[in-house]
Amino acid sequence: MSGRVAVVTGAARGIGRAAAVALAESGADVAGMDVAGPVSPILDLPPATPEDLAETGRRVTAAGARWSAHVADQRDIGAVRAFAEAVEREHGGVDVLFANAGIQAFAPLLEMTDQHWHDQIDVNLTGAANVLRVFAPLLVRRGGGRIVITSSTQGQHGTTNGSAYSASKWGLIGLMKSAALELGPHGVTVNAVIPGLVDTALTRHRDRYVQALVEAGKSPSGDLAEVEREAVGALRAKTPLGVPWVEPEDVAPLVVFLASDAARMVSGTSFAATAGDSAHVTA
Repeated sequence: MSGRVAVVTGAARGIGRAAAVALAESGADVAGMDVAGPVSPILDLPPATPEDLAETGRRVTAAGARWSAHVADQRDIGAVRAFAEAVEREHGGVDVLFANAGIQAFAPLLEMTDQHWHDQIDVNLTGAANVLRVFAPLLVRRGGGRIVITSSTQGQHGTTNGSAYSASKWGLIGLMKSAALELGPHGVTVNAVIPGLVDTALTRHRDRYVQALVEAGKSPSGDLAEVEREAVGALRAKTPLGVPWVEPEDVAPLVVFLASDAARMVSGTSFAATAGDSAHVTA
């Protein structure tokens, strides 16, 4: 990856941070984008912060790579275009795009508000499409490159009380496959990573624990510590490798591989890191 420039969205923490660091360790310079602030009132977890984004930068530069940080909301295509212009000015071009940013919330379909649906679709699906629409021409102009999109196991099966999130992540797989068909002739590969549950703020909160217990046929208690303990047990029992979730660093090597020359003939497909939960998916 030496001499290449990688763009990572959702870079402030979680998979985005781990991938940014892994790409830097592989020799790439990194431009990281994150909203680094509140995204939607439907979320009940703390948002990423500018300090989180700065910490990613410290880890990238510690790996010996050049770093630039950019605060933008990918729902705003104008802001994404300004980000792309800044990356070209500061780094001279783009070789790799990791479209990773996303949110998750839970609500039964029969009780869902308009905002609950639209914010998840707008951030996860439309936002990722905005990023691809802006950066794909830069990769084509560069003579080729790599695009990696973060989907989810919940983009391969249904999710109780999570229809908006599942719909957005299923949509990303369709976006990936369509983009692979269109961009292949330009030397651009397009693939998806499929994380299972990951040890991030998106997973480690009450709504996610309750959802796991509901799917396991259990009734959550009112005590957060007890809900977490029971959810961890249910999730361990579900995954063949016996862990409740994987670490962001378990997903990052897939991103590096798909961004590398070793994956030059890999396009239009998905790679999963799910602790074996992928075995529950039928195709």
